[in-house]
Amino acid sequence: MSKIFARERIHAIDGYTPGEQLAGRRIVKLNTNENPYPPSPKVGEALRALEWEALRLYPNPTGQALREKASEVFGIPASRILCGNGSDDLLTIALRTFVGEGDAYAYPEPSYSLYPVLADLQGAVKRPFQLNEQFELPDNLLEQAANAKLLMLARPNAPTGNATPKDKLYQLCADFPGVVWIDEAYADFADDNCLDFVEQFPNVVVSRTFSKSYALAGLRLGLAFAQEHLVEEMLKLKDSYNTDRIAQTLGEAALGDQNWLRDTCAKVRATRSWVTDELSKRGWRVLPSQANFLLAKPAHRPAAELFTALRERGLLVRYFALPRVDEFLRITIGTDDEMKELLNVLAELDR
Repeated sequence: MSKIFARERIHAIDGYTPGEQLAGRRIVKLNTNENPYPPSPKVGEALRALEWEALRLYPNPTGQALREKASEVFGIPASRILCGNGSDDLLTIALRTFVGEGDAYAYPEPSYSLYPVLADLQGAVKRPFQLNEQFELPDNLLEQAANAKLLMLARPNAPTGNATPKDKLYQLCADFPGVVWIDEAYADFADDNCLDFVEQFPNVVVSRTFSKSYALAGLRLGLAFAQEHLVEEMLKLKDSYNTDRIAQTLGEAALGDQNWLRDTCAKVRATRSWVTDELSKRGWRVLPSQANFLLAKPAHRPAAELFTALRERGLLVRYFALPRVDEFLRITIGTDDEMKELLNVLAELDR
C-alpha cells in the first residue's frame, strides 16, 4: 500500500455517498429527490440577461442582494439570513461553528446520511437517537441528546418523509440547551414549517435549499435563518465567497416567482397523493409523506431485489441497506408520466 498522507480521521471514514447519476442511456430518475419540473421562467430570463463580463469580478461575499430578496419574501431581516453553497454547505458550517472536536452532536436515525459523516469530519462525539416505531421523535430525546452542543433535525425527515408535529418541536426547542438546527429541505411540500421559530428562539436555525422546490439542484444554493448572534458566528466559518455571482442572481429570480413555486409544489403534492393511493391498493406499505418522495415497502418482492430489477429497466429509485429502512424503497415524485411508467413496470415486477 502507498503511503497515506491524509489525516488519520479522514482516512478512516467512508464519506458521503450521493445518489447514483447515470449517463449514456435513457432513464427515469427518481432517486435523488430533484424537482421533475423546470425552474421558474424568471430564472431562465435572469440567466440570459446575466452580464457574463462581470464574472471576472468576485461576487458579493455575503450575497447581500439575495439576502435582501429573501428578507422580502420570508419577512425576516437580512441580518438573520446566511447564504450557502447548497444547504449541505450550511450544515458543514453548523458543525464547524457549534461543535468542537470531542463535543457531542445529536441527530436522529434513520435520517439524512450526511449527518454522521459531518460528525466524523469534525471529530465530534456522535449521539444518534433512534426514531420510534412510527419514525417519530422518541419521548426521551433530551436524555439521549444530553450535553450535545448541536441537535440536527430534518423536517420533513429523509428518507421517511414524515414531519414532527410543530408543537412537539416547539417544546423541544424551548427545552434543549444547545443549538437546534431544523433542516427544512422539503418544507415547501409540507403542510407547515418552522420558520417562525427563528424569531422566538435564540438557539434555533432553520435551513432551506433551492435544490428541491425551486428546481435548482444544479445551481447549489441554500439559506439559513437564525438570530443575529448565531449568523454573525457562522459568517466567520463560511468560505470567503461561498456563493457565486450566477447563483446569487438566479436565486433572486427564483425567489421572485412565488406563484411558480406554489403551483409546482401543488402538482408534486397531487402526484404524491395519487401514487400513495396506487401503491397502497397494491398492498405496499407507504409511509405518510410531507416531502417530494415516498418511502414504501413492496408488497411481494424484497426491496433490494426490486431496486435492481427497476434499475435494469432504466428506472432509478433509492435503496438504503441500513437498519429499519432496508425493506423500503425511496421513490422521488416525478411527473405524472414518469410515475405512470414506474407503476406500470412495478405491476410486472412486484408480483
